[in-house]
Amino acid sequence: MPTALITGASRGLGLALARELAARGWALIVSARGAAALEAARADLAARTSVLAVPGDVADPAHRQALAAAAARLGGLDLLVNNASMLGPSPQPALLDYPLGVLEQVFRVNLVAPLGVLQSLRAALRLDARIINISSDAAAEAYPGWGGYGASKAALEQLSAVLAAEQPAWRVYWVDPGDMRTQMHQEAFPGEDISDRPPPEASVPGLLALIAGDLPSGRYQARALPAGIDTVVGHA
Repeated sequence: MPTALITGASRGLGLALARELAARGWALIVSARGAAALEAARADLAARTSVLAVPGDVADPAHRQALAAAAARLGGLDLLVNNASMLGPSPQPALLDYPLGVLEQVFRVNLVAPLGVLQSLRAALRLDARIINISSDAAAEAYPGWGGYGASKAALEQLSAVLAAEQPAWRVYWVDPGDMRTQMHQEAFPGEDISDRPPPEASVPGLLALIAGDLPSGRYQARALPAGIDTVVGHA
């Protein structure tokens, strides 16, 4: 039974991916800040597969050690999905008005924490493990008001590219899932109707293509993958 660890798995893309992996017989470790929401997700997933829920904040070193202990308990990991993210202020401010203390927190959650998770789990990751770091189109496009979040995701993409170069045995993917109808996206556009955005489930097939396939490490757009691998965005 392959084993995956997914952060930010209590809702949205993380939970949608966890459900699909559970249906395919994967054992799961799921993490999120909200203990009640994570327990609800665990109960849902437990009807289909073996699942461990580890509530906590990925920016907390103690939580990352708890994730490492859970991975060791299950005998190692085939897949790590760094999905947990922090948006920052809502609505998003212009850079000249961005509170620097909040910006530091955004970088701690979106950049430092994924590396911290990897460092804590390095002994549990199998030699041919897949690493998926969830990014954003804001990492590559200059959207006014998205400087803080976008900069943190751009830094995550560069970190991912260097990791891929340093660890060629792993498949390291940094993935833009596209706009999704999620709580975070709603927080980014307070008061707006986002019902026209696709649900997070629409981005899951692309993630499954990376998990099950043999694509090289690199940057991918999740919703482009099912339509054809030729639409891949440059790889390492």
